[in-house]
Amino acid sequence: MQQEFNINFSGRGHLYTPEEIEVVVKAMTQADPLTQGKYRDQFEQKFAAYQQTKHAFAVCNATAALEMAAQLCQFKPGEEVIIPTHTFTATAYPFLKKGARPVWADIDPDTRVVTADTLAARITPQTKAIIVVHLYGYVADMPAIMDLAREHQILVIEDAAQAIGATLNGIKAGSFGDMGVFSFHSHKNISTLGEGGMLTVNDDRYAAVLPMLRHNGHAAFNFERSDYWLPGMGDVDFPELNGERLWPNNFCLGEVECALGTKLLDRIDDMNTARRRRAIDIIDSLSDYTELVFQREDSDRHNYHQLVGWFSNGKRNDFMRKMANDKKIKCILPYYPLHHNSMYKKLGYGTADCPNTDRFFSQMTSFPFHHWLSDEEIASMVAATREVLKELRS
Repeated sequence: MQQEFNINFSGRGHLYTPEEIEVVVKAMTQADPLTQGKYRDQFEQKFAAYQQTKHAFAVCNATAALEMAAQLCQFKPGEEVIIPTHTFTATAYPFLKKGARPVWADIDPDTRVVTADTLAARITPQTKAIIVVHLYGYVADMPAIMDLAREHQILVIEDAAQAIGATLNGIKAGSFGDMGVFSFHSHKNISTLGEGGMLTVNDDRYAAVLPMLRHNGHAAFNFERSDYWLPGMGDVDFPELNGERLWPNNFCLGEVECALGTKLLDRIDDMNTARRRRAIDIIDSLSDYTELVFQREDSDRHNYHQLVGWFSNGKRNDFMRKMANDKKIKCILPYYPLHHNSMYKKLGYGTADCPNTDRFFSQMTSFPFHHWLSDEEIASMVAATREVLKELRS
């Protein structure tokens, strides 16, 4: 029987305002076509301006954006990609599908993301690309990572799926590297009705091929036509980059989702600020329980997509059982290190020298922290947490 919770770990990151619902209804009733139209163009232009990147391409989800980023890397046999093993699987497997060999990187125990040092330890002459994941909404030290990458002439793809709006030195997550990937999944700080993503680039060579790469290789004929329907409505061809043909995909995002995404950008900063203030309040209210360690970052560097704690006393499982069974509050364990997963073991990538990752995962937990939790629910969760921590001390 499925367990009931008073405070669940919701799969829905936020609710929609009446104005956002109105935008959706308008697009539903008026958009023509319902994909690849003016709302997509508006969303991409507004997102690129928000990120301060030259180009943005809306796609059906962040995994699709990672698939195209992997294609743009143009891996040759034997080339490697460095990936943190502490991340969601979609960060990794698109690059393996395109022929790269994964090299697992460890995280920093305090920031819980990769650093220039943890990445440098994994660089070899075969390294073609680095994937930096701004996990939980915290921006990794991108200036140092970019210096490292430029020194070794390595591509950098930022997986900013959880970090929209977070900044470092005034630059937004996803805008430092060669490519930036964003998610508008149901869990995220803004969601385009459950699925959606964006790929940002500054390189005009990438921008030139991405429309065809995203949309089935559709291309205009390269000659003048006296009749618009002859020889056909359009051509289909291979996107080409650096003289190499790339297979196209169908990763388009619908007009309704794009219209909503455009509107959501109006309040993403306010939602991030509210999440961060609430996170800091929770962390400070539990500060006398030093065995529960949070990452406290009271700045735009963290958007607190998730509120994650780590147990220094080794009592994580006891805590979660009591929270679930006694308090009816559902905490979870996201991001089982990838090298422990069956898929990567079957591919021969089941070992990793990542002690910080294993140590962190063995005692971490993620609290319910969706934007629409009420103040009363937050207060109840904090009180329950204090009670359980007190019990575990006795």
